[in-house]
Amino acid sequence: MSKILEGLNTVQKEATSYTDGPMLILAGAGSGKTRVLTYKIAYLIEKEIVKPWEILAITFTNKAAKEMKERVKELLPESSNEVWLGTFHSICVRILKREIEALGYTREFNIMDEIDKQKVVKEIMKRLDIDDKQIPVNSICYEISSAKDKLKTAKEYIEENLWDFRKSKIAEVYKEYEKETKRNNSLDFDDIITLTVRLFKEKPDRLLYYQNKFKYILVDEYQDTNHAQFILISMLASDNGKICVVGDESQSIYGFRGADISNILSFEKQFKGAKIIKLEQNYRSTKTILDAANNIIKKNSSKLDKNLWTDNDEGDKIRYFTARNEYEEGEYIVDTIDRMIRNEKMKYSDFAVLFRTNAQARAIEEVFMRESTPYRLIGGLKFYSRKEIKDIVAYLKLIHNINDNIAFKRVVNEPKRGIGDTTVNALTEKSNESASSIFGFIDEPGNLDGMRASGNLIIFRDMIKELIKDKYTLGITDLIKKILLVTGYEEMLVKENTKESEGRLENIYEFMGVASEFEKENADNSLTEFLESIALVADTDNLDEGDEAVTLMTMHSAKGLEYDNVFIVGMEDGLFPSKRSMFEDGEVEEERRLCYVAITRARKNLYITNAKQRMLYGSTSYTIPSRFISEIPEHLYDDIAKGNIKSRKEKTNNEYMDNEYSSVQRKLGSVSESSISIDGAKKSKFGVSVENFLKNMGTPVPKAEVDLDKYKQGVKIKHKRFGVGIIQKVEAEDNDLKVEIVFENGQMKRLMAKFANLEIME
Repeated sequence: MSKILEGLNTVQKEATSYTDGPMLILAGAGSGKTRVLTYKIAYLIEKEIVKPWEILAITFTNKAAKEMKERVKELLPESSNEVWLGTFHSICVRILKREIEALGYTREFNIMDEIDKQKVVKEIMKRLDIDDKQIPVNSICYEISSAKDKLKTAKEYIEENLWDFRKSKIAEVYKEYEKETKRNNSLDFDDIITLTVRLFKEKPDRLLYYQNKFKYILVDEYQDTNHAQFILISMLASDNGKICVVGDESQSIYGFRGADISNILSFEKQFKGAKIIKLEQNYRSTKTILDAANNIIKKNSSKLDKNLWTDNDEGDKIRYFTARNEYEEGEYIVDTIDRMIRNEKMKYSDFAVLFRTNAQARAIEEVFMRESTPYRLIGGLKFYSRKEIKDIVAYLKLIHNINDNIAFKRVVNEPKRGIGDTTVNALTEKSNESASSIFGFIDEPGNLDGMRASGNLIIFRDMIKELIKDKYTLGITDLIKKILLVTGYEEMLVKENTKESEGRLENIYEFMGVASEFEKENADNSLTEFLESIALVADTDNLDEGDEAVTLMTMHSAKGLEYDNVFIVGMEDGLFPSKRSMFEDGEVEEERRLCYVAITRARKNLYITNAKQRMLYGSTSYTIPSRFISEIPEHLYDDIAKGNIKSRKEKTNNEYMDNEYSSVQRKLGSVSESSISIDGAKKSKFGVSVENFLKNMGTPVPKAEVDLDKYKQGVKIKHKRFGVGIIQKVEAEDNDLKVEIVFENGQMKRLMAKFANLEIME
C-alpha cells in the first residue's frame, strides 16, 4: 500500500486512491476534505497516473490554495510546484495571459476591483443621463455581474430586456461598459472567468490543447460554483472524464453571488458513471455542536443523503442568551470572553463572533472598544482600498498598461499638478472620438496644442514614459520608490505633516514590504505577476489566526475557518433568517445552510444570542427568536436568559461572582444605564463597594476624577495592557471622551477616557 495513504481513515483512503472515472466526494464540515484533496494529488503523482503538470486543482480562496500547496510540498517536495493549483480566477488569469490576444486584448491587461468598476459605471451613467437615484450604481453593477455569471453578453442582455424599462437602461450601461473596459484593456473579476469560457468556445483548438494538457481535474467547494464556472469545468473535463469534485451541498451559501446548488446535486447526471464517496466523520466539533448542526440542516429538502458523526467528546451544552438590546448582547459576549480568559486560560484569538450582516458589527465594536477588548473586524476597510494604496497601485497599473483610462484619471492630478476635472473631461471626450486611450491621445504630436494645462500634461506624460522604461530594469520595490520620488507623492505627505499623512505614509511603506516579500517568494518578479497577486487578494487570505484579538466577521466570511469558541449573534427572525428570505422556501433553505456553516465553525463552545429589541439601519424594533433556534433540541442548550434554576445552582462561586461583576460593569460602562456610583456609597449585594469589588476582580476601575482637558491630539499616554501610545483623535461623548490611540506595537484602539485608566506621560 502507498505510504501516501497512511494516516487516512478507510473512507478517506478510498476517496484518495480511486482514479478510474468521475467522482464526487461529499465532504461534511470538519471531515478532512483538504487532507483528502492534497493526498489525492500526491497519490496521482507518486503512482505515476499523471505527471504533476497534467493536474489541474481548483479552489475558491487563496488561503485554501496556499494551504494545499504547502501540504503537497510536504508530501512531494520536488513535484509540487509543477501542479496547476489555484483559485478559479488565478488559473483563468494564467490561461488568459497566454491566450487573450485571440480575443482582441493585449497581455498587459489590468484587473479592476469593485471600486474601479463602480467608477466606470458612474461615468457611463452620467454620460447616458441615467439618474443614480432611480437606478443605484450598485444595482447596475450587480446586474452586469449576474449577466456575466450566466455568460450573457451585453447584446444578449439587451435582446432579453427590450420591454423592461429599468433593465433596458441597465442594458445601455452594460453595452457601454463592455466597450469601455475593452478600450482600457481591463478586466473585471467576472470577465476573468467569462472570457476564458469565450476563448474555449471561439477557439476550439485552444480548448483541445487544455483538455489534452489536464489529464486529471480536481475542484474544491464544488457546491459554490456558478454557471460560468460549471461550464468552464465541464468543457475542460468532457474529453476524458477524469474529474474529482469535493463539496457539501449543506454548505452552499453563495446563491446571492450566483452559486448554483444544482451543480453538485446533479453531478451524477452530468458525469455518467460517477462514483459517490461520503466523508461523514467530523474531526472538529463536539457531539453536542454537531447534533445541533445536523438537526438544523435535516429540515432542508434540497440535500444529499449523509449524516455527520464524531468520536469527539459530548462537550458542554450550547449557551443561549437573550439580551434586552444589541448593547447588552455585546456586553454578554465581552463578559464571557473575559471570564474564560481568566478562568480557563484561553486567548483572545480562540474566539470568533459571527453575524448575519455587517451592520450588526457597529454595536459590538462599540462595546469592545469601551471595554478595551482587542478585536479585528474582517470586511472593514480593506488595505488595498485605502486611498494612498490605490493611488500607488494606479501608477503601477498605468505603467503596466498605458491604455488604462481608470488608472490615468486617478493619478493624472495626484499629487496636484494643475490638471483639473475640466481638462480630464475634455481629454476623455477627445480620446473617445479618436478611439484611443487618453494617454495614447496625449502622446500623439499636436493633440495638446492650445489645450488648457498642456504644459503640465506634457510633464506628466514624459514622467510616465520614463517610468515605463524603468519597469524593465528596476525591481518592483525600487519601482515603487521611484514613483514616490519622481511624482512627488512622498514629498506631498511629508509636507502635510499631520497624523493622518503620517499614517498614510506608513501604509505605503507597508505596501513596499508586500512588494519586497513578493520579490523574495517569486522567481518571476514581473510587474504583471505582482499586480495579479494583489488584485486577487481576499479579506481572509492574510488572516493570522495567531493574532491576539477576537475575530468579528459575517457568517459568509467564516466559511473554511474554525475556532474553539464561537458566538452566533442576532438569532432573530427577520435578521437571521433574513426578512427577504422568510417567504421563499429556497431562500430559507440557503439561510439554514448558512446557520449550519456558522455552527460548525465551533470546536468546543458555541454561544447563540439574540435581543428582545434591536436598532438596525436607523430604526428600533421588537424581535422574535429565530426559527432556527427552535430546530435545535432543547436538551442540547442551556437557556441562560430564562434563569434556568438547575443551571444556576450548579454554578461555582467564582462564576456567580463573575456574573455579578459583569452586571455591575455593564451599568458602569453604559451611558444609558448609569446609576451606580463608585464612591462606596452604594454597595454590591456582597456588602462591599463596587469599586473594591471590581478591584478584587482585577478589573480596571474608572477613576473618580479624570481631567479630560489633558486628553488632546498628539499627547503621549500609557495603558496598562497595550503600553505606550499617541492620541490621534478625541471625540466628546456624553460626559466622557472617546480617544483614538495608536500604540507602539502598531495597534489602534478607541477607548473611553474615564474608564481606560490612561496615564498621561509628560
